[in-house]
Amino acid sequence: MDVFYRYAPFIQDYIFRSGWKTLRGVQNAAGEAIFGTDDNVLLTASTASGKTEAAFFPVLTLLDEEPARSVGVLYIAPLKALINDQFGRLNELCEEAGIPVYRWHGDVSQSQKRKLLKKPAGILQITPESLESLMINKHMEIPSLFGDLRFIVIDEIHSLLRGDRGMQTFCLIERMCRLAGCDPRRIGLSATIGNPELAGEFLASGSTRPTVIPKFDGGKEMWRLSMEHFYNTDPQADEDREITVTTPCEEEPTDTAPRAADPGMGYIFEHTRGKKCLVFTNSREECESVCQCLRQYCEVNHEPERFLIHHGNLSASYRESAEMEMKDDDSMMSVCATATLELGIDIGKLERAFHIDAPFTVSGFLQRLGRTGRRGEPSEMWFVMREEHAEARAMLPDLIPWYMIQGIALVQLYIEDRFVEPPRMDRLPYSLLYHQTMSTLASCGEMTAGELASRVLPLACFHRITTDDYRLLLRHLLEIDHINRTENGGLVVGITGERITNNYKFYAVFQENIEYKVHAGSEELGTIVKPPPAGDKIAIAGRVWIVEEVDYKKREVYCSLVKGNIPAYFGDVAGDIHTRILERMFGVLSENKDYPYLMRHAAARLQDARDTFYKAGMEGRYLIHLGGKMWALFPWLGSYAFLALERFLKIRCGKRLGLKGLSPSRPYYMQFTMTVSEEEFYKITAEEAETEFDPLELVYPVEVPVFEKYDEFVPPELVRKGFAYGVLDIEGMKKRVQQWSR
Repeated sequence: MDVFYRYAPFIQDYIFRSGWKTLRGVQNAAGEAIFGTDDNVLLTASTASGKTEAAFFPVLTLLDEEPARSVGVLYIAPLKALINDQFGRLNELCEEAGIPVYRWHGDVSQSQKRKLLKKPAGILQITPESLESLMINKHMEIPSLFGDLRFIVIDEIHSLLRGDRGMQTFCLIERMCRLAGCDPRRIGLSATIGNPELAGEFLASGSTRPTVIPKFDGGKEMWRLSMEHFYNTDPQADEDREITVTTPCEEEPTDTAPRAADPGMGYIFEHTRGKKCLVFTNSREECESVCQCLRQYCEVNHEPERFLIHHGNLSASYRESAEMEMKDDDSMMSVCATATLELGIDIGKLERAFHIDAPFTVSGFLQRLGRTGRRGEPSEMWFVMREEHAEARAMLPDLIPWYMIQGIALVQLYIEDRFVEPPRMDRLPYSLLYHQTMSTLASCGEMTAGELASRVLPLACFHRITTDDYRLLLRHLLEIDHINRTENGGLVVGITGERITNNYKFYAVFQENIEYKVHAGSEELGTIVKPPPAGDKIAIAGRVWIVEEVDYKKREVYCSLVKGNIPAYFGDVAGDIHTRILERMFGVLSENKDYPYLMRHAAARLQDARDTFYKAGMEGRYLIHLGGKMWALFPWLGSYAFLALERFLKIRCGKRLGLKGLSPSRPYYMQFTMTVSEEEFYKITAEEAETEFDPLELVYPVEVPVFEKYDEFVPPELVRKGFAYGVLDIEGMKKRVQQWSR
């Protein structure tokens, strides 16, 4: 098929105006799949490869040839910022054909939403949470909005493959299609899919169509990578040593600004000067701290301020101003950011990305690397690994630079094996089951228990949940007044339940803290959790503020700007680290291999870590004696298998091992005392792993391990079951334990 000539004339004109000489591989492949089949389509191609156009050119052509009688294309994206970015691009593309483009999320005006409801047509862009809101609050409008829906485009689908939010999205798609009586094709877009076949299954869940995954030559990936290590105080790891490295990036490392500064921050400060960069961190707290520090360096050096900030707790105005600045090709500002700038927002000609410490996932690394290197340039990332010097009497585990080793492992896993984390499809999502039950009742009104079960249980993500489990949940919800039984025997949302479903925070299934809006005069800065009393200081928007008043009833904080540097707190963030990463970390420490992207300090620090690894005998053993009865166990397991091992050792093996004081540093190592020998440890753990036991035995007798947002409203026995069978990776743990005794 000559895909270009199959496109609608207005698409061809757009391509000519844009100065494109040829279509890219992904665009030809997508065109053949979308024009030539009626299947769902999964498009996986590198960042900035033209995936969005690859999907929309044929979709809009088909919509132009046969206009839909309702919204024709539903575009679902995980971030409002991504929707806002794509909105402008799609509007430009669709303007000539008269295809309207609408947005629907919390920052969009009611007048724009009313315009869509009055005359549904064209493309609707929405987040999963706003789609949930639409299903509840505009239930009667769904048939007219989506009755002739042809396509659902799910952008950055990899971000939805491993948690409740992704399953919520597909529940909503199934419910919406059933209610509207439509059967749209699904198109998934991502740059970072590790197992396309599994992701294709996930994309098709609850659909009547199979998924086709087009194959094409994506060209050669070009990267510029560097990784440097800094102790927060001198001396550095390579002091008084001869170390030769080949610098992979354009400049030699320096850390000259300002004197007596944190050398890692000085390094970033120097190498962002005169460039447009992103500085990624793993948490909002660290993002605030880094931005404060770099802005202080500007002040000390009498330079204009050149650092902005972007994370999920900032107000829309702060986030959008940072996004606009990044899109300006003449700007030399840099932005300190979390995952909010990780996904496909077009931020123009970005010269390099920095990353402080290692991300949790290969997927996250690739997404952040992919922010750079657009418009023909190689992607470029500089890792900056920081740590304190170990104390004089520090034990073995504290002598390993875990984040640096993790960073090397992430890079090597992708370079060597093209590994990216696969979808998690084997969970027991009882928290989501509660949420979708309440959402269905809130939107549809009274129905019998049988009708409710027939709408909720067949949703694809609940395939492991039994009718007995569901019956137990409904009884519990009746007891706690989240649902009530009417005189007719039907079920409705109860008074207590209404307080949950009538709150906008109900639309999200990811965990949120109780947040307080922060105001400085008439300006809204963003939100924080756990506000301090009046007179104390807070950190937000990369600055320090003194609290003047806290209104606990309205959850608002009023403050004014002051100078200083303090830590921020936005709530805990957990990491989901795959076992393959930990296993590759073992490989990094045990192999005698140089990595060309390591800079001087990092190469020296790796050599120190390897020396420690070999001197301790870690290359052939998992269990290391630290002295007396103290031991350290290095299981090389991912987050959920590590958690299962902790509980297995305490609950199944504790008495036989004489185990006490188990202290985990997840997922790297755990320390404990025990009364048996190393040989007996391996023998006892192997025997217990070979013995069949119910996973529920790894839940403590009175424990209710609340793990997901709505677990607190789920019967305790289901919470325990969901944790034991759906969260803990017991098979992965058993496999590792059995390896110990071989």
